[in-house]
Amino acid sequence: MAKRLSTKLSHYDNSGRARMVDISAKPANAREAQASAFVAMAPAVLNALATNPKGDPFEVARLAGIMAAKKTADLIPLCHPVPLSHVDVELRQCENGIAISSHAKTTAETGVEMEALVAASVAALTVYDMCKALDKGIEIREIVLERKSGGKSGDYIRKK
Repeated sequence: MAKRLSTKLSHYDNSGRARMVDISAKPANAREAQASAFVAMAPAVLNALATNPKGDPFEVARLAGIMAAKKTADLIPLCHPVPLSHVDVELRQCENGIAISSHAKTTAETGVEMEALVAASVAALTVYDMCKALDKGIEIREIVLERKSGGKSGDYIRKK
């Protein structure tokens, strides 16, 4: 971990100003990333999901996550617009909440970690929005990059 922390952050120039990284010399190649989030909620809220008057929280959140991934460069100031070749968001009801996973793919000069993270995050926020009338205490937890492949930095798999 110490080696990673000592690496120069490429989003800053020599005077400490934020900058967009120049990726023009990087080769385009297949890259993909998976992220996850968890929305913790009370059993009563989970039991009410099927009769939510706003609609199906799972389908609305899935679509929101896909749409958000496509807008990542509009949301995160120094992200490059990435041509996404695939985005998928899955939601699964668990005993104490909803587990969300996202998967993004591209064949570009830069990776899709941020797109996967934004997809999982916005899907989680959408679940909250769809269910907040039942409980304002719903918690969004554990938004993490699970894995990524491709690019100069190579593969990454999160340790459990």
